[in-house]
Amino acid sequence: MAQRDYYEILGVERSIDDAGLKSAYRKLAMQHHPDRNGGSEESVAKFKEISEAYSVLSDADKRAAYDRYGHAGVNGGAAGGNPFGQGGQGFHDINDIFSQVFGDAFGDAFGMGGGRGGRANHGPRRGSDLRYDMEITLEQAYQGAEVEISIPTMMTCEPCEGSGAKAGSRPDICSTCGGAGRVRQANGFFQVERTCPRCGGSGETISDPCPECRGQGQVRKTRRLSLKIPAGVDDGSRIRLTGEGEAGQRGGPRGDLYVFLSVTPHELFERDNLDLLVTVPVPMTVAALGGVVDAPCLVSTACDGACRQAVDVPAGSQTGRTVRIKGKGMPHLNGRTRGDLVVELFVETPTDLTSRQKELLQELAASLGEKQTPRNTSFAGKAKRFWADIMGAETDGSKEDAA
Repeated sequence: MAQRDYYEILGVERSIDDAGLKSAYRKLAMQHHPDRNGGSEESVAKFKEISEAYSVLSDADKRAAYDRYGHAGVNGGAAGGNPFGQGGQGFHDINDIFSQVFGDAFGDAFGMGGGRGGRANHGPRRGSDLRYDMEITLEQAYQGAEVEISIPTMMTCEPCEGSGAKAGSRPDICSTCGGAGRVRQANGFFQVERTCPRCGGSGETISDPCPECRGQGQVRKTRRLSLKIPAGVDDGSRIRLTGEGEAGQRGGPRGDLYVFLSVTPHELFERDNLDLLVTVPVPMTVAALGGVVDAPCLVSTACDGACRQAVDVPAGSQTGRTVRIKGKGMPHLNGRTRGDLVVELFVETPTDLTSRQKELLQELAASLGEKQTPRNTSFAGKAKRFWADIMGAETDGSKEDAA
């Protein structure tokens, strides 16, 4: 009986590269795997065929020989009775080919043993990592803080020391798998390896479970931890606490705890990297004549215990002008540098004036003239040109309509 062309079996061109070849095999292997098709003879035969084709074409030397001589060039290899190679070459069993193409994780999920030779995975296991979301104030981010947090987590059961068996007893070796955690089942051409249904893959059974954890080896409790927040943390910063996650299984190490910080918005300050931005109202007279106003700042040793900072307002200051005060911003996490406090001035117009105050302002306005308000003069000139352009366009349009 003539053998089908390997490229035709995998549905690929002869010029296909290794990545494309692997992708084609993955797709067909998942589609025709006997476990996904009830172990039918047709799926077994089809899977054997595509595995044979891939075992040859995925090997550079065998592929070159096949391309030159056809099946005769690989009769000593995968084209013979063993589709996975002979003499220790190629793939020794279906676990090897799945391990190479899909990885151990896929092999485990598929019940194939992941290429690990069916060894049980019932040794110590590392505990799961935990995430804890925490809100802090800008003041805490500025100065640093030490706070207590409560974490619900799985902890090792103390009475049974994590074994799951009642104190004074021990788990038994599973009688179904003999402690391997997996059992093998013949399925046509293949031997399929599955997780042991009796012990769930642990390789052990517990006849006398611990009453505290009911045989789980772990109990859920709430732990209280002291968390040190370093000065300079920003919104979205992450703090890792090694070994503060969930307890490991069967004596395995604990996982880690990751604390994600979010900084609540402040009613006065905005943060821009290491700078702190604050808007300060300035009386019109101070803005015109110059003077000093107080700006708030966050309490720290950098402010010598004060919560306000004197800011010099240059004469003639306008709304939006900023004054930068060096070294009064957020500290860097390394503690070596610090940002600035950026004060934005907001000039306020006086309200609820008395008659006398209005008279004084009118006298002031009359005495100032246009030269004392350069921005207004420039704006008025631009506005006049803008209106002239509009009026000119309307006049030209009227003339055209009349014509």
